[in-house]
Amino acid sequence: MAGLGKAARGKRRWIGIRISKATESRKSCQTILSNQLSGIDWKMFDYKSNKSDTFAIIRVRLEDCEEAISSLNESKLIETQTISGKIRLVREQMGLKKTG
Repeated sequence: MAGLGKAARGKRRWIGIRISKATESRKSCQTILSNQLSGIDWKMFDYKSNKSDTFAIIRVRLEDCEEAISSLNESKLIETQTISGKIRLVREQMGLKKTG
């Protein structure tokens, strides 16, 4: 059986995020984001952490985008850096390479 067509999946937005502390793992980053994004359907695609910061790219539905951005920016640790309808553009703007 074929999957859903592109139009049936709905529009999405990719949000590039910087967390102003290094996280130990992808899972700990997801925990921080889950606390901020409760009630919003999201998924993390890219994750990169260095000694001082953590960078991530998440996907949200178009209708949840503004609420997600506002929830993320309420935190003192989290800053949204870029938003786009294409993950490639968010990766380019954040200087992240495609994983996998």
